[in-house]
Amino acid sequence: MVNSYKQKTFLSRWLPFIRIFLGLVFIFSSVAKGIDPVGTSYRVQDYLLVYGWTSLVPYALWIAFLVIFSEFLIGISFLFKIFIRTSAGAMLLMLIFFTVVTWLDARYNMVTDCGCFGDAVKLTNWQTFFKNIVLILLSILFLWGNRKRWQKKPKFLPQFLMLIFLGAGFLGFMFYNLNHLPVVDFRNWKTGRNMTTDTMQKAKTYVTYQDKKSGVKKEFLFPRYPWKDTAWMARWTFVSQRTVAPLVATKYNLVIEDSLGNDHTKAIVENPGFQFILVSFDMSRADAEGLKKATVLSDFLSKKGISMVLVTAMGLKTAKRIEDEYGLKIPVFQADETDLKAMIRSNPGLLLLHHGVILKKWHYHDFPGSGQIKKFLTSPAQ
Repeated sequence: MVNSYKQKTFLSRWLPFIRIFLGLVFIFSSVAKGIDPVGTSYRVQDYLLVYGWTSLVPYALWIAFLVIFSEFLIGISFLFKIFIRTSAGAMLLMLIFFTVVTWLDARYNMVTDCGCFGDAVKLTNWQTFFKNIVLILLSILFLWGNRKRWQKKPKFLPQFLMLIFLGAGFLGFMFYNLNHLPVVDFRNWKTGRNMTTDTMQKAKTYVTYQDKKSGVKKEFLFPRYPWKDTAWMARWTFVSQRTVAPLVATKYNLVIEDSLGNDHTKAIVENPGFQFILVSFDMSRADAEGLKKATVLSDFLSKKGISMVLVTAMGLKTAKRIEDEYGLKIPVFQADETDLKAMIRSNPGLLLLHHGVILKKWHYHDFPGSGQIKKFLTSPAQ
């Protein structure tokens, strides 16, 4: 009896910490995904395609909203003890479902990135699976530890109103990120990042000399050989030389090509002047008003002699045809759809770079006017 009492007392001390921890994990996960609901919808599309549920792909965004919102409500309920019994059961069911999904990912590598914490925290499939196992165990422990505490009925109206208030605020937060750009950008193409190429090592030159008597050949790193020693030079004769290209590291996987397959990535991304890049992974689905705004902007920039290009994943002929429909007359280039989606969560979206630094990104709802552009051109640090 004493041991049983001690076990119950020990567990009861930890139950509040377990509840707060589980609540915070779910809130963090939902906020990380809610910051970028479009990116979460891409992960949902991946799962739908892998499981063959192609008919649901057009609804991927709304499925993403439902999952994120449910996760947030469960997390908030745990943190503030709102309908705690119902939310504990819902949490366990959700964890079981996603544990099965992540086990399939880990076992068969069906989807390489589950996106459980959005782009904020990257986990491997096995790490995600074991994380879910730990959460399931904590959830079961919490349910078992509270099995005798849930006989009293909760005060429905105050808890319901609090849940509605917090849920409405979070929905507004998600819709803001959907209709503009994520309030926090966790991807490579974030504002302020320098995208210029890093040269990690300089080019190296190697020379080969042959011993005139023995015929032995040796290679030396220039100028680390006794070329000033006249006796040595008289004994050895030059054979050949080779140059090893410098080791270069790029900060992007993007490849921008013209109609002939020529690579223009560095010339565009690392343009020493101002460079506007209009991104539309699929111009047939691009927002019409956004393309109209881009047309007005391109005319203004053309008069100022500032470069603006369009990069799309569509066929260049089709893209040109759509350009003509809107009177958009800027050079068109092609790139991979996945890379373009990673650049900006907007179709179309706009980036402004200067000396390879991303100064600003705009959703099509927020495309700048001529006055705003003039401010960036006169003081790019802003």
